[in-house]
Amino acid sequence: MARPRTFDETAVLDAAVDRFWTQGYEATSTRELADSMRMTLASMHNAFGDKRALFRRALEHYLDGSLRARIARHEAAPSPAMAIAGFLRESIERSLGDGCRRGCLLVNSALEVTPDNPDLRDFLNAELTTIEDFFRRCLDRGRRSGEIPAGIPEGDAARLLFSTLLGIRVLARIRPERALLEGAARGALASLGLPPMPDF
Repeated sequence: MARPRTFDETAVLDAAVDRFWTQGYEATSTRELADSMRMTLASMHNAFGDKRALFRRALEHYLDGSLRARIARHEAAPSPAMAIAGFLRESIERSLGDGCRRGCLLVNSALEVTPDNPDLRDFLNAELTTIEDFFRRCLDRGRRSGEIPAGIPEGDAARLLFSTLLGIRVLARIRPERALLEGAARGALASLGLPPMPDF
C-alpha cells in the first residue's frame, strides 16, 4: 500500500520553479533542488523522478499559473483584436515589472536547451507553439468577423506576432526600456492593421 504524501505539492513545485527560473536548467543541481524544496534527494526522486522529469513537472506548474491562464483570459475577450493587443501589453508590463530580470521561464528554457536533449526540446517547442496558435485563432476570428483586415497571410501574421513577443521577452532581460518594448509591439500591430495596445 502506497504511503500518502507528506508535503504540499504546490509549495514544493513553486520552490522548484523558483530555482530553475533563477539558475536555469543546466546550472541547477539535484541537491540544490532538494534543498530548495525542503525534501531529501530520495523523497524528491520518489515523488518526481529525475531532474528532467521534475523540470517538466515544474514547467507545467508554471505554465498553468501563467501563460496558459493568460491565453485563456485574453481569448475570452469579445474582441479578438484587443485580445492580441492586450496580451502583448500584459507581456510588456510583466517584463518591466520583473525587478530581477528573470524573464519568462519558458522562453529562457527554449534558449538554453541543447540538441542532445530532444525530448525536452520537443516539449518546449510544443508549449511555445501554443502562443503562436493563440495569435492565429484570434486573427482567424477577427478576420471572419471583419474586425481585423485581411492582408498578410494569417500564418505569417501569427508568426510575426509570436516572434515579436519572443523578442520582447528576451530584450527585456538586458534592456528593460518601455520605449523599446512598446515600439516593437506597436510596429507589429500597425503592420497588421491591428489597434494599439490598451493602457494599463
